Amino acid sequence: LEDLLRMRSGLEFAERYADPASDVVQSLFALPDAAGYAADKPLAQPPGVEWRYASGTSNLVSRVLRRALERRGLDYHRFPREALFGPLGMGTAVFETDAAGTFVGSSFVYAAPRDWARLGQLMLQDGVWEGRRLLPEGWVRFLTSPTPQSPDGCYGAHWWLKVAREMGGDSEAARRLPPDAYHALGHEAQCLTVVPSRGLVVVRMGLSVRVDAWNHAEFLDELLRTV
Repeated sequence: LEDLLRMRSGLEFAERYADPASDVVQSLFALPDAAGYAADKPLAQPPGVEWRYASGTSNLVSRVLRRALERRGLDYHRFPREALFGPLGMGTAVFETDAAGTFVGSSFVYAAPRDWARLGQLMLQDGVWEGRRLLPEGWVRFLTSPTPQSPDGCYGAHWWLKVAREMGGDSEAARRLPPDAYHALGHEAQCLTVVPSRGLVVVRMGLSVRVDAWNHAEFLDELLRTV
């Protein structure tokens, strides 16, 4: 499970959005069971050896969560609302399932900017919200600890620890960012950034069809100098 969370599953999975026949496009838009599709893929190499971003692993994690909750007699489809969205007051949040009824963990989570900021604030507060611990103690530290196999420690456990190269990650601005910053980098440059040393949560919503049209590193650098 940790290998899945750290994107070192070894899964043979093509993450090419411009190719309609690629694994990610087929699993998200053409097939009824995203996790089942990923589970049927062969291993390209043993788990734990190489970091390779593959959204199929996120959907496997979602299926694992579904099985664990259902074995305990809990309602999987109510779980996100009861455990996270409700306590945080994320009233606009929508988490879509595939046709098999499994939440698409890699994609298809929608919320207004203020609600994404609530999620970032929860991370900033080490998983505690209004005096109530929503995330296990140490979980934020785990999520934001570098995966050794990722290039330059750019990835934690489903959180990016550095801005992606396509969004200015190789720039001087990126090198000036506080080293404790971490990011949720979504489709078409939707970004949620947490900077613990500055007590800052940043949400960027937009529609950059070409992901390199948005330089997130420069935006953060300018914002940090402003505030």
